[in-house]
Amino acid sequence: MQLDLNLLSALDALLEEGSVAGAAARLHVTAPAMSRSLGRIRRTTGDQILVRTGRTMTPTPYAIAVREQVHELLHQVQGVLAPSRELDLGTLERTFTLRWHDSLAALCGPALLTAVRGQAPGVRLRFLAEASVDTPELRRGEVDLEANATRPSAPDIRAESVGETRLVVVMRQGHPLARGRAVTAERYAAAEHVTVSRRGNLSDAVDDALARLGLTRRVVAAAPTEAAALEFVRGSDLLICVPEATTRTAVTDLGLTVRPLPLELPSAPVYLSWHQRYDTDQAHAWLRGLARTALAGCAASS
Repeated sequence: MQLDLNLLSALDALLEEGSVAGAAARLHVTAPAMSRSLGRIRRTTGDQILVRTGRTMTPTPYAIAVREQVHELLHQVQGVLAPSRELDLGTLERTFTLRWHDSLAALCGPALLTAVRGQAPGVRLRFLAEASVDTPELRRGEVDLEANATRPSAPDIRAESVGETRLVVVMRQGHPLARGRAVTAERYAAAEHVTVSRRGNLSDAVDDALARLGLTRRVVAAAPTEAAALEFVRGSDLLICVPEATTRTAVTDLGLTVRPLPLELPSAPVYLSWHQRYDTDQAHAWLRGLARTALAGCAASS
């Protein structure tokens, strides 16, 4: 039997995307063409690979068992057909797309851009705002790097912790809690609050910590970005809980005050994430190294 290597690429895409439409979009082919490829794969392997379960498709036990092997084989084939060459940063021309939490983009983005421009002037960076829902762009190769406080759960997404920063309370300088007695959990809970949530959530881990103490707080608004939430705080008696590393420019530019959070909460992590297809991409690895340094520097300075 003659092996069609195109089927290996199709199988890899189908197993990662979990749908014919997703795999077709990733490989830039039509859905009918990908459906035909799935049919050929089924005939070749004697397995259904993906089976319909309601509105979604679920991989078979065989598909789950061979997923990592298929991906590794595809990488080996690509390495043979496209042997790596020494990366020439001076002539590299490429556009990378980054989806970073807005505060990380504002705080760490300038250092990354400066480093990139200094080493590879032909490289351009596209920073995208976080979406209100989880999106598949990272898996589809439409986003190169993500940076936020969430570790992805998908098996084909790589993630590494590049730092962490403790949570603090931010308020306007004339806020009643900005002077005098220490901010206790009771005084903190008695104030009004704003949360930062791209999904519009009016509660978060702070509420869970307060509940363990038998306390509740009143959240009057949810802002989609930290920058918007800080503007709410600037002109009111609202409080906001944010990572300390992101407050330095806010304190200087907006005239705000920072106080310790009177609750037992773990530090906020910072994760850098990318799709495993870029593990051996030299230019991508170079950018990951610069991003890692920039993000770690921000967290370390908190």
